[in-house]
Amino acid sequence: MAKNRLRRRGADKAVTESVAGGPAELLPDPDRAGSWELLVGGAPQSHVDLADPTRLVFEYQRRLGHIADLAAPPGTPVTALHLGGGALTMARYIAVTRPRSVQQVAEPDSGLTAFVRRALPLPDGARVRVREADARALLGRLPDGWADLVITDVFADARTPAHCTSAEFLDEARRVLRPGGWYAVNVADGPPLAHLRTQTATVASRFAEVCLIAEPPVLRGRRFGNGVLCAADGPLPVADLSRRCTRDPAPARVVAGRELTDFTAGAPVVTDATATPSPPPPAGTFD
Repeated sequence: MAKNRLRRRGADKAVTESVAGGPAELLPDPDRAGSWELLVGGAPQSHVDLADPTRLVFEYQRRLGHIADLAAPPGTPVTALHLGGGALTMARYIAVTRPRSVQQVAEPDSGLTAFVRRALPLPDGARVRVREADARALLGRLPDGWADLVITDVFADARTPAHCTSAEFLDEARRVLRPGGWYAVNVADGPPLAHLRTQTATVASRFAEVCLIAEPPVLRGRRFGNGVLCAADGPLPVADLSRRCTRDPAPARVVAGRELTDFTAGAPVVTDATATPSPPPPAGTFD
C-alpha cells in the first residue's frame, strides 16, 4: 500500500506509514529534490539525500561522517556495524565513500526498514544487510574481531535504551572490533549533562583513547543537543577531527585528554545494574 501511495502522491509529497515505533513520516526538502527527513513518532531520526548520499544534513551525522572518513585510509573498504538503523544514512555514506565495504545494521523495527528501503532505495552496489534485531542482541551474535568500525545511534521514543548505555554493552562492542578498530556513539543530553558525563566516563573506562565532539552551547550545558564520542585503543586524529568539525555549518569542539577528564568531573561508570535511558528531550525540542 505504501509503495502505491508513494507513486500516486509523487516524490514531492510527504509519505507516511504506521510502524512499530509509531507513525513514520518522510518529509521532502522543499529546496532540494530527492532529499528527505525521516521522523518516527514525531521525532527526527535521519536525513537522506538520494542524489548525494555523502551530503549529511544533521550535524551529529556530519561528525560521524568525519569519524568514518578518518577511521581508515580514504576509499579503503571497511567492515562496519551500525547499531540503530533509521533511514540508513551512515550506511549509505560509507557505501558511497568506501565502495565494497561490508555493513550490517541492527534495526528491530522491520516495518520501518521496509518503509525506508521501499521509499529510499540504497545506492547501487551497497553491501548493507539490515538485521531485524535489538542492537545488543546483534552484538552478541557477531564473532570476535568482526568490525573495523562500530557506530551506535540507538533511540526509541527519542531516548537511548538503558541496556545500550552500560559498560557491559561496551564490552560487547569492543569484543566485536578488530585490533585498531574504532567505536563511535551518538549521545543526546541537556543541562546538567549528567548523562553525557557518565557516558563519557563509561566509554573512557573501556577504551584507551576517547574524544568528545559537541557544539559549545551543548558542552556548556546551555541547551539540549548531541555529543558524539569516538574511541579506540590507539591514537585518535584529534587535530584532524578538530579541523573538520570547526569547518562545519554548526562548528563543534573536540574535547580530549585532560580537558575530557575534567569534563567527566568524576562521573561514575554506568553498569547494567545502574543504567537508565537517556533523558527525554525537553518539550518543544522538535517543533
